[in-house]
Amino acid sequence: MTDKLGLTYADAGVDIDAGNTLVERIKPAAKRTSRPGVMAGLGGFGALFDLKGAGYSDPILVAATDGVGTKLRIAIDTGNVDGVGIDLVAMCVNDLVCQGAEPLFFLDYFATGKLELDSATRIINGIAAGCEASGCALIGGETAEMPGMYDGGDFDLAGFAVGAMERGADLPAGVGAGDVLLGLASDGVHSNGYSLVRRIVARSGLAWDDACPWDAEQTLGAALLTPTRLYVKGAVAAIKAGAVHGLAHITGGGLTENLPRALPEGLGAEIDLSRISASPVFGWLAQEGGLDEAEMLKTFNCGVGMIAIVPADRAADARAAFEAAGHAVTELGHVVEGTGVAYSGALA
Repeated sequence: MTDKLGLTYADAGVDIDAGNTLVERIKPAAKRTSRPGVMAGLGGFGALFDLKGAGYSDPILVAATDGVGTKLRIAIDTGNVDGVGIDLVAMCVNDLVCQGAEPLFFLDYFATGKLELDSATRIINGIAAGCEASGCALIGGETAEMPGMYDGGDFDLAGFAVGAMERGADLPAGVGAGDVLLGLASDGVHSNGYSLVRRIVARSGLAWDDACPWDAEQTLGAALLTPTRLYVKGAVAAIKAGAVHGLAHITGGGLTENLPRALPEGLGAEIDLSRISASPVFGWLAQEGGLDEAEMLKTFNCGVGMIAIVPADRAADARAAFEAAGHAVTELGHVVEGTGVAYSGALA
């Protein structure tokens, strides 16, 4: 009979010690995201949060979850993983504020075939940076080393955000014909449509480390990894000022599909496309991919990452709140009787 050597979890490709080391490395970053209501640090079986400590008297909780999508493929292939954590947070918290909620805390799920400590630390530091910029505490998460499920340095990310609002403060509310549509500028493609983006890049024959066609000072890969803009602080300020009837986060489905989600039945929107100052990335994608305007508008944000629906007599107040938070704001059009989104003008 042949003796068999005993196996360990490490022999199977899972390094518990590396996971513990990662937790210790990210504790300082998580601590920087602390806010009123946080009750414990990382490391427990669950994370505690005190809503009364956060200042709420009769709160309604709002939850959102999302990922980064195939934008991760570019991050993995280039090794430029520092911004995808910001993307992860943004995709969740930008949705939360559209319901009228203030993001309170965030948890991440990071799965990989082989835990590489330096790369993982950079990713989670990005998550912490996104939380800090949103006033949202990173109070927990899970790191899963899964050999056989992910090849090499491949990984996936998921995020879970919870926010709150006082009862009766949910959005959209009070939207009516004549309301003004304020477009908040995006920082590029954000985190949607990357399966098409990658197909267009492949068709162009360019490599990720080639000079970016619309910005020669950086590589194509770096330009396409520009993180999703965080709209939380400006949106929360405008909501608290009573200057917002609704918000639409422009993600998958573009302007065409997302704005109607914030409009009551029987109401539509008119948008003048000539007012949008889009990043040159969108012009390049349209030209290189042979995409018509309708396809662009239902796939990408086209330069507008969020739309605020505001009463006409409070439009100046809403604009001031968003601009104070660093957002470029453009009046795009109005809410009208009808359905869907009607466009005039043309994308630049």
